[in-house]
This record gives sequence, structure tokens and C-alpha cells, in this order.
Amino acid sequence: MKTLDLQEIRKQLDGIDREIVSLFEKRMALSGQVAEYKIETGKKVYDKEREQQKIEAVTGMVEDEFHKQAVRELFTQMMTISRHFQYKLMAEHGLKAEYEFRPVKSLPVNHARVVYQGVEGAYTHEAALKYFGADADIYHVDSWEDAMKEVEAGAADYAVLPIENSSAGAVTHNYDLLIKYHNYIVAETFLSVDHALLGLSEAKEGDIQTVFSHPQALMQCSEFLNANRDWRQISVENTAIAAKKVFEDGDPSQAAVASEIAGEIYGLKVLKSSINHNKNNTTRFIILSKEPVYREDAGKISISFELPHKSGSLYNMLSNFIYNGVNMMMIESRPILGRNWEYRFFIDIEGNLSDASIQNALKGISEEGSNMRVLGNY
Repeated sequence: MKTLDLQEIRKQLDGIDREIVSLFEKRMALSGQVAEYKIETGKKVYDKEREQQKIEAVTGMVEDEFHKQAVRELFTQMMTISRHFQYKLMAEHGLKAEYEFRPVKSLPVNHARVVYQGVEGAYTHEAALKYFGADADIYHVDSWEDAMKEVEAGAADYAVLPIENSSAGAVTHNYDLLIKYHNYIVAETFLSVDHALLGLSEAKEGDIQTVFSHPQALMQCSEFLNANRDWRQISVENTAIAAKKVFEDGDPSQAAVASEIAGEIYGLKVLKSSINHNKNNTTRFIILSKEPVYREDAGKISISFELPHKSGSLYNMLSNFIYNGVNMMMIESRPILGRNWEYRFFIDIEGNLSDASIQNALKGISEEGSNMRVLGNY
């Protein structure tokens, strides 16, 4: 191809691009008129059936299979952009997603009644003390679900639950509990986790045959534990419960993976300290309340929604964040019980429920997804 020919082609492409931009602006102007009609009639922005019909119509205008896919993607994106534009116009008319949350200057934590799972000396107990202080009425229950029930029933003001660890990842069962119970995340706290191998006072590391701990703790110490191939690893509900069991059983062949504080509480000896392979091991704990409140200076929002098992569905949903300039911090998925290969997504984003960009993004997700819930702003 001659240089002159290439320059001519580029000129033609520039001209076509100008036409495309001009047509796009005309299309967006018409989209704005559609938004005005929907504002007057109270109709929703997202019309799934209409969009599907439009996609089929435009892809039917081309024969080449590659072009069909390209046209499908192009018009899917254009309609997505049109929806976001319409959400913006509707928000300007005061039509935005409404939530039951109310802002407060600060959380009432003085002398609060706080519940956690496990026994004294558990990491969750430490997290509760760290956030609420020694003056709080802190008590324990047998399971994380029991803690959620206590808050929902009003027996406790707050519950403290681990939700994520920097080494072992998400505490998936607790994500499921966020959906099962209507409690709200109102705060979070981070705790450095330093696991030790604990045994009876007369025990030696060479005596150990069985190690007890919470599954997450076993994972966080897997390199050290798996190097001792003869040791049986047994999961229990909590690291402190593991320490308590070793003390109560009185068997020198048993050890627990737990904090050194738990060892002091239950009279155990540190056989080896700091056995977690990630020395920056940190667990994020969430604070839950029955009341849908958020601090005025809150900067993180947790939401959940469901999507069908369909190509592009998550991408299209996340575009609500992209077009509103909202930063996504975390995404986690969980299978939906009884619906094979369909998933519920949990997402953390930066922002405050009072922000216009957040309101626009959440309105889009509430219309385009299923069972969208705001889990908390904190």
C-alpha cells in the first residue's frame, strides 16, 4: 500500500468518525426525550424486552458472523450508555433509588451490648475489644449465625463477625448470613493475626500428633502444618475453642493454633510462635447493627445482587460503576441455593449514600439486577 493511499484512507476514517460522533449525539438527544417520557409516566429506565428486540434487529442487518458479534457488542454498549444518561436525568428530577438508611454523626457505642462467636480469647473477641473498648458489655455465643440472631432480635446492639483475611480470603459462610438476616454493616475494624502453636505445659513440639483450630487459621498456617506430615489437622468452631479443648483434654499429643493471648487464658505453652506464613496476616471484621444507619463521613458501601448465568451480565452490571466514576474495592461471588450456575455477588465500593454518583449507580443496579441490597455504608 502506498503512503498516499494510507493517508487517504485515514482521511476517510476521520470523516466517518465525525459522522459517528454526530449520530451518537443525536441518538443521545433522543434518549433524553425518552427519559422525559419515562419521568412523566413513571416507567423504569431498563426495558429488557425492548433492548433484546433492538439487538436482534441490528445484528440481522449484517451477514458476516464477526460483524454480527461486533454490532451486538457496539449496540449493547450504546444502550448501556443511554441507560446511564437516563438515570442521570431522572436523578436530576428527584427520581432516585430510595433506601431506609439514615445518616448519623457517630455510632452509639458507649456501654454497648456486643456479641461475638466463640469464647474469650478468640480473635473476634479481641476485635470486639479493639473497637468497643473494655467498658462494652461483650458476650459470646456458639455460632456466627447465633450472633446474627441476637442482633436481629434486639438482644445485642452489635455483632462482630470476621469477613475476610489477607491470607485465606473470604469467610464465605458469613457472606451468606448477610443475606439470610437483615442486619446492617455499620463499621469495620482490622486485626493483625499472629498464630502460635499452643500445647500443654509439659508438651514438646515433637509430642504433637493432632492440631485443632478454625479452618481459616489452619489455612493461614498451612505451610508450617503441612511440613509436619504426621499431624492430623482437625477443624473446630474457633481458635480459642481449640485452645480450650487442648487444655480440657489434658493430652500432650494435642496442640492448638490460636493467639498467644488465648494460650495465656487457658494455661497453654507456646510451642512455636508466629507460624502463619504471611507475617502481615490481617483479618477484617465487620460490625453489624439492627438499625440501618451510617456515619455522615462513611466512605465504603457494601451491596449484593443476583445475576443470571449469561455472557456479559456481570460486565454490563459493573458498567454502572464505570460510567458514574465509582471505584470498586472488592468483589466476591456465592452460588444461589437451588439455582445451579447462578450467583449472588457481593461488592464493596468507595462512596457515601448521599453522593449523587452513588445514587445513580445503585439505581442502575437495582433496575438491571435482581434482589439488590445495600448491606451497609461505613
